[in-house]
Amino acid sequence: MSRPWEADHGAGFQRRLGKTAAEVGDSRTTQDCPEIWELDNGDIAVIGRDATSAYSDRLPPGVSIGSDERIVIISGRLLSAAKPDIRDA
Repeated sequence: MSRPWEADHGAGFQRRLGKTAAEVGDSRTTQDCPEIWELDNGDIAVIGRDATSAYSDRLPPGVSIGSDERIVIISGRLLSAAKPDIRDA
């Protein structure tokens, strides 16, 4: 049974949302920076620290992680910096 939404792995990176991690003070290099990107199909890609194992045994009720999903952590500063670039619903 297919899910209502699937990631399109053929989509390309279109534009960074917000500032770089270095610009918000979350990184001193460009080699391991968290990022938020809009893909050319409108989906969002988040690059961050994989925290799946740290959180998987303490998820809130009703929350689950699919076998092909991961919990990715980025800083609140990085998300806040992206807010002006995120389209309203």
